[in-house]
Amino acid sequence: MSPAEINGTGVRLRAYRPDDAEAVAAGYDDPLSHRFLPPLPSPFTLAHAERFLSEGVGAIFADGGAAYAIADPDTDDLLGGIGFDKVVPSRGQAEIGYWVGPWARGRGVATAAVRALSGHALDAGLHRLELLTHWDNPASMRVALAAGFRREGVRREALPNRDGGRDDLVVFVRIAGDPDEPAPRPLPDLPAGELTDGVVTLRPLGPDDFDFLFALHNLPEVWQTSVPAVPPGADDVRRRCTRAAAHWLEGTRADLVITEAATGTPAGDIGLFYQEPATGQGMIGYSMLPAFRGRGFATRAAQLLSLWAFAETDIARLIAGTLPTNVGSQRVLEKAGFHREAYLRSRLPGPDGTRQDDVQFVLLAEDLLAEGPRLDG
Repeated sequence: MSPAEINGTGVRLRAYRPDDAEAVAAGYDDPLSHRFLPPLPSPFTLAHAERFLSEGVGAIFADGGAAYAIADPDTDDLLGGIGFDKVVPSRGQAEIGYWVGPWARGRGVATAAVRALSGHALDAGLHRLELLTHWDNPASMRVALAAGFRREGVRREALPNRDGGRDDLVVFVRIAGDPDEPAPRPLPDLPAGELTDGVVTLRPLGPDDFDFLFALHNLPEVWQTSVPAVPPGADDVRRRCTRAAAHWLEGTRADLVITEAATGTPAGDIGLFYQEPATGQGMIGYSMLPAFRGRGFATRAAQLLSLWAFAETDIARLIAGTLPTNVGSQRVLEKAGFHREAYLRSRLPGPDGTRQDDVQFVLLAEDLLAEGPRLDG
């Protein structure tokens, strides 16, 4: 592929020039670049940038790849860089990568550039493009999805990190013939980023929620009713927090924190697990800190999440389960509109190798609309 210009929506991909060196150095020396591009020298200096422009770009093209500057189509100012490498000619496959300077983020630059280069490369003979991201880089995952890439899987320990370990990478793929329209998302974003009824607010779980979630899920009454029924370690909880956004974008689960609307204080958590997309069935589960139990928060959270699921997704049926002895949780579900449907003997693994029965409740969209909230009981 020659370094001819490629025009995109609001961006122009052009050849790098020597006078791009200062902007390249500033972009590659940015903290996000250091985090997600560990092969880069740290610090990344002007000398590194000049060497990349004089030697690195040509080497990429010599190996069958491509490297372009992302430029503003009106001012020609450098906004970032994009290219592909790791070309496997026998498979018609390559790996696309990009960076955007902090001065140009939040404007759709990366999505426009990835869409433009992907379309050009696939039209020019490549059949498969891979875009790899870290688990804790949801911004890059959003770019991939918006540019028509679809999540394919995870490459375990695919990339050495700066600490001497190795990181897993999430794989997104676009193949020739795929539309450049955004990939479908089974679980869309929340309107305005949260759900609230004025008493409780649900917001997405994130990395900053580690301390709260660790304390909540190490309560004996919480972990003993979880699957698996063991207290989670710090690494498990940290992964749950840092990967929550990725799972939401994947469409498999939506993890949220239940907060007191007036103060923003975390009170519990609630999750929607899209366990059977083929049948339109999802499942919810929740936990509350002791100080917030008995105040109707869990019922309000279940109703908010159920309303959103029925209105904004293809879920037609929600289930939830409780232990037979957990009368309080059963009451929460009944007040939220769920109906007891089944008693499943020895369904769940319990503590110390035991098995536990599960009382299953179900909610349909028509049930919720017909009966309305039942928060007074």
